[in-house]
Amino acid sequence: MSMNADLGKPRELTGLQQRRSLYQPELPPCLQGKAIKVEFGDSTMTIDPTCANMVAQEFPHTFGQPLVHFLKAKKMDAQANNEHPPIRIGVVFSGRQSPGGHNVIWGIYDAMKTQNSQSVLLGFTGGTEGLFANQTLEITDDLLSSYKNQGGFDFLGRTVDQIHTTEQVNAAMSTCCDLDLDGLVLIGGVTSNSDAAQLAETFANHNCKTKVVGVPVSLNGDLKNQFVETTVGFDTVCKVNSQLISNVCLDAISAGKVILGEEVAFSKLTLMEIVSKICDGVQARAAQEKYHGVLLISEGLIESIPEMYALIQEINILHSNKVPENKIPSQLSPWATALYNYLPPFIRRELLLHQDSDNSAQLSQIDTEQLLAHLVIEEMNKRTKEGKYKGRKFSSVCHFFGYQARGSLPSNFDCDYAYVLGHICMHILAAGLNGYMAFATNLKEPTSKWRCAAVPLTAMMSVKRHSRSPGAVPTGKPVIHPSPVDLQGKAYAVLREKARSFLLDDFYRTPGGIQFDGSGADVKPITLTVEDQDYLGDIEILQEYMEKVKNIVKPGCSREILKAAISSMSSVKDVLKVMSAPFDAELPLFNLN
Repeated sequence: MSMNADLGKPRELTGLQQRRSLYQPELPPCLQGKAIKVEFGDSTMTIDPTCANMVAQEFPHTFGQPLVHFLKAKKMDAQANNEHPPIRIGVVFSGRQSPGGHNVIWGIYDAMKTQNSQSVLLGFTGGTEGLFANQTLEITDDLLSSYKNQGGFDFLGRTVDQIHTTEQVNAAMSTCCDLDLDGLVLIGGVTSNSDAAQLAETFANHNCKTKVVGVPVSLNGDLKNQFVETTVGFDTVCKVNSQLISNVCLDAISAGKVILGEEVAFSKLTLMEIVSKICDGVQARAAQEKYHGVLLISEGLIESIPEMYALIQEINILHSNKVPENKIPSQLSPWATALYNYLPPFIRRELLLHQDSDNSAQLSQIDTEQLLAHLVIEEMNKRTKEGKYKGRKFSSVCHFFGYQARGSLPSNFDCDYAYVLGHICMHILAAGLNGYMAFATNLKEPTSKWRCAAVPLTAMMSVKRHSRSPGAVPTGKPVIHPSPVDLQGKAYAVLREKARSFLLDDFYRTPGGIQFDGSGADVKPITLTVEDQDYLGDIEILQEYMEKVKNIVKPGCSREILKAAISSMSSVKDVLKVMSAPFDAELPLFNLN
């Protein structure tokens, strides 16, 4: 496999790119200077307690490792690392392009050179294929200079987003051993970080000295949990798509209506029920003489519709069994065949496309917006013939915003966030930690207030349930799963509060392009700013309370205090035990109107 001749080469920048390359990302105080205190916390469990045993069996070397905090060192601090031998680190783009990815590399480079100028950073060209084939270049400041604060992944490039097979894992391990790497950093999303966890476990099992670290970089923003507040690139994507959508709204002199896949799955809405609700919205606006509107549809919507989900699962299974695409329709079950034949020909073709690297359907290649437009037109025509709708003839124009933001210049937030995570990666590896993800919390605050840490990748794993019912038994292999929109969260509550205005009023604004200077440069997404997500801060508060209790309930305290403490702690334990149990209750259906 030959290396792309353009990868890793300095490039000519436009005036705007040159100005962006001069932006210096900020570091929180805990990462400034050479002496960084590494503090080990309690051992971790899994996101889903019912899966803990399965994760522990699959990852015996890396499960249950402690949470690690990186703190600003104080003078004579015994836990601060002042001596820094040179280290060798490899870095690879394993996920899809996302704005800010280059700054992760920049952060690793600056951090390791600050610690020891003799340290070496190697970039694998051509993504994971380059990792397997041992294709590298040594990263220098000269090479990095034209990629700082730039979009895309074109510095090193990327290929397939997977390290799944035994052959691939062995090839990666062989490369790391041949290069005598102390650490390997995988930059990517959900699938890439699951692969990082598997590599870390395999390397440890084979006594390979290379430690593996993952970084949450994904424009989808679906690698999100109590540790990871957002992914690198999501802020930029929100800003770019907001501009594109507002332009469409302005063109239509329109309001917007949003349909989330999580709402549909939660309410168990069928395809025709969704179409009916859209048509009801069209009629409601027509009654106000508003014959314009914009409907926002999430990319994964089609997989959230119960009957479409089941059809896609059947097709995925046939793909996994190596059934040729042209033979798949004839091997579907009777009900799946009926649904498949009902769909327009262009959707049938797209459903049969080869799977993504994580063995799922290529949702970005399925024209969900075209499907809904087709069905809505049919339904509106039907209502017109039946006399139920007497407004103007319905027509639609479809847009797909799936790739426009990938190569965008990253926002200030993503520049800072990626650079900080790069620094954390280096400190994780300098501490000899394996199977961790770099993360930071309190991100809604200025960079100076961010908390920096490392979490074992296994702590974010769970086992997927084949059935959609809450009480389903976990089956399959432990991995990090995409995080859906939290329908109980504050961000969703803001959306629901405005839902009627979105539907009936001309409710929109025009933010324009990404701002790099001025008051608009530091605006962050609502999903980040309205939630209380400072997990590390909450752990610190809990520890402070526990320490206060220990100071009060010491030998010699009164029997009354001791009994009160026992009673209170017993109650707390019982409450937490109930909260930790599997959730079996059915929630009420949600109304999209």
